Amino acid sequence: MWMGPPLGQLYTTTMCKRKRREKEDDAVSLCSFDFKEPSTKRVRPLGRVTSLANLISPVKNGAVRRFGQTLQASFRGDGRSPNVLQQKACSKAAAPTPPKRRNSTLWSETLDVHQKGTFSTKEIKRQEAIFELSRGEQDLIEDLQLARKAYHDPMLKLSIMSEEELTAIFGDLDAYIPLHEDLLAQLAKATGPDGTVGEIGQIVVNWLPRLNAYRAYCSNQLAAKALLDQKKQDPRVQDFLQRCLESPFSRKLDLWSFLDIPRSRLVKYPLLLREVLRHTPPEHPDTASLEQAVSIIQGVLSDINMKKGESECQYYIDKLEYLDDRQRDPRIEQCKSLLCHGELRNKSGTKLHVFLFTEVLVLTRPVTRNERPCFQVYRQPIPVQDLVVDDLQDGDVRMGGSFRGAFSTADRAKNIFRVRFQDTAQGQSHTLQVNDVFHKQQWLNCLRTAMSVYQSEAPTDASSKRRSSTASTIIHMEETDENQPQSAKSR
Repeated sequence: MWMGPPLGQLYTTTMCKRKRREKEDDAVSLCSFDFKEPSTKRVRPLGRVTSLANLISPVKNGAVRRFGQTLQASFRGDGRSPNVLQQKACSKAAAPTPPKRRNSTLWSETLDVHQKGTFSTKEIKRQEAIFELSRGEQDLIEDLQLARKAYHDPMLKLSIMSEEELTAIFGDLDAYIPLHEDLLAQLAKATGPDGTVGEIGQIVVNWLPRLNAYRAYCSNQLAAKALLDQKKQDPRVQDFLQRCLESPFSRKLDLWSFLDIPRSRLVKYPLLLREVLRHTPPEHPDTASLEQAVSIIQGVLSDINMKKGESECQYYIDKLEYLDDRQRDPRIEQCKSLLCHGELRNKSGTKLHVFLFTEVLVLTRPVTRNERPCFQVYRQPIPVQDLVVDDLQDGDVRMGGSFRGAFSTADRAKNIFRVRFQDTAQGQSHTLQVNDVFHKQQWLNCLRTAMSVYQSEAPTDASSKRRSSTASTIIHMEETDENQPQSAKSR
């Protein structure tokens, strides 16, 4: 009976075979990865697709380059079957690339143990605040470059949007990049061999006034956002933006998030400078100049906000549509500021968009004309100097019409107030409802603030009596006014 080879020989043979398999496995695993060019073998089937170098400008971000290859294959329409493209896309989508993340390293984490021991806790916090300011500038520059190279340029070259439309949406983003590069260069120049920045006060004092260049960009944001939202109705635009959103370079941010980054950066400068000042000793040479810098940036932001407010006010004035020339109050065109606006409901449940300008309250109905939103003026605008506001208690008014309310107690309204003329013969009153108590209080505060300008003079006896009217009398007036057809006189 054959017993087979001895146990020692069998063990030796088995181990030799195992080592040969491990060597083969190692050879296969090492050949499967090319650490210098990890995507060479996988991209080879797309060799017929030309590079997107002519669509997306050269950037260091590899995610943008890979996105460009997919983008041109989908938009060029080279005659290949959609099923084939879909199969290849599915085969590559098995392992999605995670979104790119920003470096969140602190300044103190760049030091070794011995260096960290040479600085006081207060100095470390001061340097970290300066480091955050510098790193934020670098992030902003990268985002502005990305907005141009990954969004603006491809949409222009693929004819997804016209050059005029892109200019209206993107503005002069390229013009702001050198502005922030200059601050970054000055901070780098002020950095010593040990990585610390001695003085930055005079640097920012001289640099901050240049931020006034953002006045035009911020003033155009409302119109830019409206145009972008309108263009999103185009399937090609929507598809392009969705592909960008799903790509790693976007960090899960949509296009408007990138376009709004400059504005959000502007409002951070006072906070960043105050943080540096908070950790700067009183005897430090930077203290006085940092206090001056905080004052300068507040003035710059105030000026930008004023220009932005004027632009927003004019934007909505241009969107008003009048049903009757008698609704055209000349005070509307003279307004330079919009104090408050938003969507409310009237007593019958109709959605109204209400605008509180500095001198007049205008109720409108949102409508669409030639695919563009506009606001149809509803009833007669109420001049602020003739305005009366009544804060109504929950349940004082039934919503949905007087007939329905007469047979139901379930429709008693909450979060309501009333606006009306001092002279009831001039126009109707309006009961308005907001979503919650917070927004109701906001509206009341804005209305009362606007009215306070005209209430410095003592009210007449007649108006005093009207303001002291009981709630039941006011509700009766509301029911009489809102349910009657609008007369030419009231319009």
